[in-house]
Amino acid sequence: MDAVDPRLSINQATIKHADLATALRVTAEAGVPAIGLWREPVQAVGLATAAQMLTDSGLRFTTHCRAGFFTMPEGAARRASLDDNRVAIDEAAVLAAAGAPGSTAILVLVAGGLMDGSRDLIGARERVRDAIGELAPHARAAGVTLAIEPLHPMYASDRCVVSTLGQALDIAADFAPEVVGVTVDTFHIWWDPDVLPAIERAGREGRIATYQVCDWKTPLAADVLLSRHYPGDGVIDFGPMTTAVVASGYDRDIEVEIFNEEIWATDPRDAVRRTAAGFASAVSPYLTP
Repeated sequence: MDAVDPRLSINQATIKHADLATALRVTAEAGVPAIGLWREPVQAVGLATAAQMLTDSGLRFTTHCRAGFFTMPEGAARRASLDDNRVAIDEAAVLAAAGAPGSTAILVLVAGGLMDGSRDLIGARERVRDAIGELAPHARAAGVTLAIEPLHPMYASDRCVVSTLGQALDIAADFAPEVVGVTVDTFHIWWDPDVLPAIERAGREGRIATYQVCDWKTPLAADVLLSRHYPGDGVIDFGPMTTAVVASGYDRDIEVEIFNEEIWATDPRDAVRRTAAGFASAVSPYLTP
């Protein structure tokens, strides 16, 4: 296998059906230096055990996925969601401390969609801003950056009312950049005619918490959530966005995060190797400032 880019991180979603031990092992054995984890596999073994497993793997920790989902009106459900987000913040802090040097305490936030029967998109976005305002002091105390992830507009009704990088930055602007930043994910923002100015703004404001890459290819899967592909297998031009991210001063790890049933069905070792190869050909050439 060719040398692996030293900035590549495997987001655990790419090998979703691998348990935590397997995900850590196949990532390290492939020579990939970093991994982003998901809450469910961590909770399946317990946070303390997961942290020790991460330390033993020698991998850097890049992000904790995911929290958020707080567009509901005030009430018990909203309070429970905010409490769970505080738990996620604490998890991210513990895992970042357990990872190899260069690990980052970043919690990815997906805003949530419209409540059943609601058409109030503007109000839902305001409730996202309010929720982050409640969580920011806890994140600051824990040393965790909340990374707002805008999702493609096709998810606005059911998953994420924040659809553009500009919208995410407008929410983040109320808070210190080390407390609230943004997730720059190529799958979700490649279509946006304002994406390059938005990335430049994010860099200027110190808001790029993490950069995630995967590709877009049509036709989309019946479940559009599962339509991500290996870098280089679709239509996204990674050059302009990656160049803009690098020019912003972002010099940390870059995650590949893929939701795709066919990729999940492959041997996780093969998926990691294929991810590394796609990253090397489609993204790595643009990582030199």
